[in-house]
Parts: sequence; C-alpha cells; structure tokens
Amino acid sequence: MYEFIEGLVEQVNPAFVIINANGVGWHIQISVNSYEAIKNLKQARLLTHFAVKEDGQYLYGFAEDAERSLFRLLISVNGVGTGMARMILSSQAPNEIVSAILHGNIVLLRSIKGVGPKTAQRIILELQDKAGKIGATADTGMPASGNKQIDEALLALQALGFQRAVAEKALLKITNNNKVQMTVEEMIKGALKAL
Repeated sequence: MYEFIEGLVEQVNPAFVIINANGVGWHIQISVNSYEAIKNLKQARLLTHFAVKEDGQYLYGFAEDAERSLFRLLISVNGVGTGMARMILSSQAPNEIVSAILHGNIVLLRSIKGVGPKTAQRIILELQDKAGKIGATADTGMPASGNKQIDEALLALQALGFQRAVAEKALLKITNNNKVQMTVEEMIKGALKAL
C-alpha cells in the first residue's frame, strides 16, 4: 500500500522512528539495523510494509530493500509474526540471516530471543529455497577471496541469471569439495551441476 515514506526525522530510537512527511507524522516500527542506518540523519527515506492486525494498523520501515524482502519472507512462515520477524532482523544483519537459512544454521536462529527449535527448523525448511532469491548481496559464507577465478565464475553465473547468494553457495560447495586448483570454466560447469 505504501512503498516508502520520506521526510524529516522527528524522533528515532531502536524500536521506531517518527518521520514528518508533508506535515503528517508517521510512526514506523524499525529494526536495530535500520536504526543504525538512520540514527544520525535529519531526513530519511524508509521502504515500508503495511500490516493490519486485530489491535491496529502498523507500518514497518526498512533502510534497505534486502531487509524488507527478508522481513516479508519471514512473516510468510507459519508461526512467525511481524514482531518476531523484527526481532530476528534486529539480532543479526540481513546477510547473516540469509546465510544461516541457506546453510541450515539452526544454532544461529535459535540464539535469537523468541525463536525456539521448532520455529528455527520451520524457517529453514520453508525459506531455504526462497532466501537466495531476495536479491540481497548477501555474504553466504564465501570469503572475499581475492581469487580472480572465483570472482570471474561468480560474475559469469550472475550474468546467466542466478542470484548472487545462490551462485556463491554453489561455488562454495564445489570449491570446498575440490582441493585441486580449478579453472573458471570448471568452476562454472561444476556450479551449474550443483544448481
């Protein structure tokens, strides 16, 4: 309904921000990550998600599209509401959460307040295939190697239409399994087989 709100920052804290947009004060719930991005700004633009609940209507704001996309994925999971999704996003950076989902890191998810073992398993089970598609330039555990061949293979896979996170996961899998130095072509072929 509302794609973004832009205006003067009247008040900000780790839980919410009040943005004055053309004389209207918008109370927007935010995560700690978004707070860190806007806490020193006089004017801000937040991407939004509008939610209607039994007890009222709420706006959730995000400094980055990747965070909003991840929020929307999280609330699609049975048993994960907007409050828990915001808690998850406040506890870790979006790229770390995506990495945890893609790699099945249940320990990281369980370490978040309010996320029990069943919820963590459900998040991984329901989102593992979707998390790589959010468009986040998420670091999925592949080191910034400085290895020109890996970087070229990653760019080639992205040029073929694969999301960065998905391509990184496939390259990480084949480079970890193969101890021999691989050419760019071998990496691409191996990654395509893994995808």
